[in-house]
Amino acid sequence: MTSTHGRGLLHLAAAVDQPVAGPQALFDADLYVESARLAESGGLDFVTLGDSFARPGPDALGVLARVAPATARIGLVPTVTTTHTEPFHVQAAVATLDWVSGGRAGWQLDVSATEAEARLFGRRRAVPGDELWREAGEVADVAARLWDSREDDAELRDVAAGRFVDRGKLHHVDFEGATFSVKGPSTVPRPPQGHPVRLVDATEGQARQTAARYADVVLVRAVSAAQAGAVRDELRVAAKDLGRDPDELRVLASLVVDLGGGEHAAEPGHGGGGPRPSVHGPLYRGGPVDLAELITTWHTSGVVDGFHLVPAEPRRDLERLVNGTVALLQHRSLFRTFYPGRTLREHLGLARPVNQYAGPVVAAGGAS
Repeated sequence: MTSTHGRGLLHLAAAVDQPVAGPQALFDADLYVESARLAESGGLDFVTLGDSFARPGPDALGVLARVAPATARIGLVPTVTTTHTEPFHVQAAVATLDWVSGGRAGWQLDVSATEAEARLFGRRRAVPGDELWREAGEVADVAARLWDSREDDAELRDVAAGRFVDRGKLHHVDFEGATFSVKGPSTVPRPPQGHPVRLVDATEGQARQTAARYADVVLVRAVSAAQAGAVRDELRVAAKDLGRDPDELRVLASLVVDLGGGEHAAEPGHGGGGPRPSVHGPLYRGGPVDLAELITTWHTSGVVDGFHLVPAEPRRDLERLVNGTVALLQHRSLFRTFYPGRTLREHLGLARPVNQYAGPVVAAGGAS
């Protein structure tokens, strides 16, 4: 399906966090499976699940590994912080999620900025945000190198010949960063997507350079189309200056949505009034029809490539989003009615990255 509006296809994603669930429900895998399946029934590109060391809760990557076999097409994007975690283990875990989901994994990079989080590990003190995001960029860089460190056809598993792997297709990354070094190669074969999709929330300026250099998908929490468009333009310019094709960036507006109980705004001034600031980020309060109008307006004006929507009340608002807003957008031919591909990269219209270590194939007779 191709869109006749905006700069490209509309992309939609939703959070499956359970912020109002009780302590027992928070660890109930069925709630996450149910939400992901509902989002998948609406054809959404991906779901996110947040995580941090600042609060108790389940491990997001582990939860979405449980969701993977219970779903078939929707992308799965856990938050995995880069500050106190071991980069080699992080890339292996994300690559494994890509394998067990059949190429549907993403990874939201985040940093741990507080002294309380630093004390949990006891390795170092908290450092300024700029340093944390520079380190996050190094983690993203070394993860990509490690994903490429085993070429796609490196695994032989030839029992008869006694050969497990083609050692000529393994590569040491020999990475030296400011706070860590990695030699490689990875212990996990190259993921189905080559590189699982990387996502960064670039609302705060400290994260924008890292997002422009390494992210495939960027979230921007904005209270107006003008604000979202300005950040998108800034990211595209920065990406171009860094040698990237700006069209390979997908910039999504991230909104908390309270869809209430009616078809239109629950309160005068909301709905058509647009998002408002709140302690949880820009809050859109209205009905499914109002939200469809906002999505249509922002996307057709070209200020964003799509939306990441965070239900204020998980069960109610996700159901109203999928069966109300998404259904209306599909009726208007603004959003897909089926998944044309299987991987998250295919949903997002992003190419599978070329392996940075694989040389040109030499054909018989020496021609390359």
